[in-house]
Amino acid sequence: QVQLVESGGGLVQPGGSLRLSCEASGFHFSAYTMSWYRQAPGKERELVARILNVTGNKQYADFVKGRFTISRDDAKNTVYLQMNNLQPDDTAMYYCFRPGRRDFWGQGTQVTVSS
Repeated sequence: QVQLVESGGGLVQPGGSLRLSCEASGFHFSAYTMSWYRQAPGKERELVARILNVTGNKQYADFVKGRFTISRDDAKNTVYLQMNNLQPDDTAMYYCFRPGRRDFWGQGTQVTVSS
């Protein structure tokens, strides 16, 4: 069955960096666009970044442009989110997402930015 397992979250000070990973299994990873979403307490889930299959084109939310980088390694069935210059507003649960005839979400990894 499809599984998406995120890791790499944690507590970081403002200005710090984290690298999130999402390891996928149960489907042909290279055939799918992969995305990262986040949800802060009391707020709706929002798209952070998306990386297309085949072309590898990347799309970012305006609030992360220049700070976050999404990438993928199809040989490892893994999508990454490198997050630099983290700010308190980036505090949220971060989710890996695979769209398709049926959508799949990971369980999330918590990112907390605080001094």
